Amino acid sequence: MSASTARPRPRPLAATARVVMLALVAVLILIRTRDVDQLCWVALLAMAGLPTLLAPADRLLGPLGRTAEVVVLGLAASQVAAAGSSAAMAGMGASAVLPYLAVPVTVTALRRRFAEGAALLGVTAATLLVSGALTQVDGERQITQLGYLVVCAQWLILAGLGLYAASTLHRVMAVRPESKPQPYAEATRLLTQLRGVARQLPGATLDPGGISEHLLEELRTVTRADRAAVLSASGGGRLVVLAQVGVDRVDWETTLDADSAIADAWASQQPQTANRSQARSHRGGDVSALIVPLVAGVRTVGLVALEADVAQAYPAPVVERVTALTRPAALRLEAALLFDEVRSLATNEERQRLAREIHDGVAQELVMVGYGIDNALATVHDDAEETAESLRTLRGEVTRVIQELRLSLFELRSEVDRHGGLAAAIAEYARTVGASGGLRVHLSLDESTARLPAATEAELLRIAQEAVTNARKHAGAANLWVTCEVDPPYAQIEVSDDGQGIADQRPDGRYGLAIMAERAERIRGRLEIRPRQPSGTTVAVVLGTSPRRDNVRGSVSAGEGE
Repeated sequence: MSASTARPRPRPLAATARVVMLALVAVLILIRTRDVDQLCWVALLAMAGLPTLLAPADRLLGPLGRTAEVVVLGLAASQVAAAGSSAAMAGMGASAVLPYLAVPVTVTALRRRFAEGAALLGVTAATLLVSGALTQVDGERQITQLGYLVVCAQWLILAGLGLYAASTLHRVMAVRPESKPQPYAEATRLLTQLRGVARQLPGATLDPGGISEHLLEELRTVTRADRAAVLSASGGGRLVVLAQVGVDRVDWETTLDADSAIADAWASQQPQTANRSQARSHRGGDVSALIVPLVAGVRTVGLVALEADVAQAYPAPVVERVTALTRPAALRLEAALLFDEVRSLATNEERQRLAREIHDGVAQELVMVGYGIDNALATVHDDAEETAESLRTLRGEVTRVIQELRLSLFELRSEVDRHGGLAAAIAEYARTVGASGGLRVHLSLDESTARLPAATEAELLRIAQEAVTNARKHAGAANLWVTCEVDPPYAQIEVSDDGQGIADQRPDGRYGLAIMAERAERIRGRLEIRPRQPSGTTVAVVLGTSPRRDNVRGSVSAGEGE
């Protein structure tokens, strides 16, 4: 017989407990009645308990066996009480059998079947009453004898109290509040799990752009798509382009409150088809558009937009094939976006902490040093010219350090404004740093109305800041050229100066260059460092491939010096 069909074996402890109780009842019956024939009730109790003992987990035999036990117990209590020497001893006779009531009631309590235990007590009480009404002792019905009623009530109450205590203890243990882990301990556990999962992912990546590009490649194998893009939510009720394929770059409709299939798909979480393009830059002609929402659970995490320059390109079977591919991709994209958000929160928190420490610590101390030098200059003797000159030099150095710290604070606190965009943030930083270093700054800004993901914009801003800072500190330049071109998912930031070359003369150090390279790699960009003719250095970061533009977008171009 296999393990799956084998009947459960009786438990030795349960069998031993029943044998002990049966022996106790047998001894009490002999003491109360001195009649060996009354031991037949002990045998009946043993037979009634066999189903429960042999099949304790059976949902039918277990309850039936326990019910048979309490019925036999009620009949035995009445008959043993009647076999007593007199009506006064009737109650003592019943007390010889009723201790066995603890066996079936305890079993139900241990199995947490408290309703069954209460039902067994009810069956026992009914059996005692019926049997007492049908049995006569000394010409009187046994149910009218006070001793018999008192003993029966006593054992029923004791059994009921035991069952209630077991039920209460079970409820208390079930609702006992578990000690919750501390927030940081829980965060550590979750982040550790996330790191382990990320390492097991294909390509060990949680990059939204890479996942989106892979999805578009898969979709183009099952249907025609002259243009396609994956869009995700950003701040201000707008969408950002995570990845895009096609011959030409497309200025997709990224406003969720517009009258478009994109907005309808986002709101309804259902695929939408249209016979007009979802791009603001489309020139017209026959177009089929399919917008499929990427839904993870109940949350829309993005959209896939497909367009073909033919009519009726996306019938129902094609929509089903596309949906079958996008459904699992939604969960992957949500994980990547959440990972980006966690990383961005951690970076911003650390940057704010450093800014506070510098402002409240070193900066304040240097200001106090400056005040001390001012006091020394005011009290120095006229004949201590050399001492005065040293103090003036020290004062100038302290002023320079304070200026550097203020610029560092400005860099740490600089963020890409949700409404201003990446170009505006880079321009503000270049103007401020250029003015402090005596550089003439030339700006060329060309930014589409579409936005890059927030994490990508933050990394590009930090790369531009590092390049501008290096030019101010180490190049010895007079001019600084900053070019910013953003056309999602493409972007190019370029910082050039006319100072010393980076090869030998400029001590920029490998640390700053390594940081820029790591940031560029994080967003799947390319960092280029090359000489500028006739002098100087150019630092450029490029994201994606250069677009071909068929229309002129609104852009801002400026050349200004400070």
